[in-house]
Amino acid sequence: MQRQPARALLIDLDGVLRRWEPPAAVEEKYGLEPGVLLRTAMAWELYRPAVAGELSDEQWMRLVAERLPLPAGDAAAAVAEWQAHRGTVDPEVLAFVRDVRAAGRPVGLATNATDRLPDDLTALGLDDDFDAVVSSWELKVHKPAPEFYTRAAAALGLDPHWILFIDDDDRAVRAARVAGMPAYRWSERRDFGYLRAALGLN
Repeated sequence: MQRQPARALLIDLDGVLRRWEPPAAVEEKYGLEPGVLLRTAMAWELYRPAVAGELSDEQWMRLVAERLPLPAGDAAAAVAEWQAHRGTVDPEVLAFVRDVRAAGRPVGLATNATDRLPDDLTALGLDDDFDAVVSSWELKVHKPAPEFYTRAAAALGLDPHWILFIDDDDRAVRAARVAGMPAYRWSERRDFGYLRAALGLN
């Protein structure tokens, strides 16, 4: 961590601020193997173009449906029901984000996302919680590409070394450090005290 406190926070959405617990009942209802929807959606050849701005969220989900061992109509219905769940906000992380902003530190959301992100933020009640939203779909480049961090820093109007980055993906954290950002790997160990100190809030 840098000697001087960070002047801004850049935080990931999925796995940090948003919890994903897709309903297993959908797979059970359609006779699918548990976890197959998520595994199929996250197959790199489908996921990468979806978060790189090459496919819309609708196109991505259509490709997921095509891979399911179901008749086309049932596959589309299963994906639609699965997609209806948009996750939940972690209240502790949201409280931290709001404390950081209240202390005068800008907060940016930095996420690999699809074109559904704006609607998701509205559904989750997060429309007004960020000074900048850095979406891979909008940038057409995704974490851990170096350009993602350069443009994220520009969105906050600061040099990378003044921005504390938080993500649950080790590759994204390592890439942020290479880009010059102090970075924290998010896990079940929630060291808010450390993060507050890194931002000079203690």
